[in-house]
Amino acid sequence: MKGKNKKKRPLKESVSGTVAYEKARDVVATAEIIARPLCRAEGMELVHVEYQYEPGGLILRIYIDKPGRVTLDDCVLISRQLNDLLDIQLDGNNPYNLEVSSPGVDRPLSKLEDYERFKGEVARIKTIESLDGIRNFKGLLMGTSDENINIMVENRVFSIPYKGIQKARLVDYNGEK
Repeated sequence: MKGKNKKKRPLKESVSGTVAYEKARDVVATAEIIARPLCRAEGMELVHVEYQYEPGGLILRIYIDKPGRVTLDDCVLISRQLNDLLDIQLDGNNPYNLEVSSPGVDRPLSKLEDYERFKGEVARIKTIESLDGIRNFKGLLMGTSDENINIMVENRVFSIPYKGIQKARLVDYNGEK
């Protein structure tokens, strides 16, 4: 397929229970365990971790944030420290490229608290299974109730189980919360 771009395929979208899925989940969990206290110690927040195939190979992408804005120096600082720690913990895994980035305008929503924190913002949510025949939602976040995310789409509020969310991001987010 020379000359054609391959689609990004997050490993978390692989079939649950497969070896690739389990290994990817372990890599993400390990990266989160290592990166969260490192980011906190540097005055930053670990926003999200992705591990996926891209045209250049496997990518382990770490999104960080801090009050004000994330600078290139912040990304370099976290990347250098994290790279050494991950090399030790992920020894024996497939080779990957580490990227550390700010969350950008399409900020990932990973934690249950994110949906309450960004209440009133526009988000895209993709679910694992359909809800009323719908898997892709774009609307206004209305907060949480129990373990459910409430989102208003065209004047209708959907209550989506948090554990049923495959992927979620804010849309054109420019603020600070």
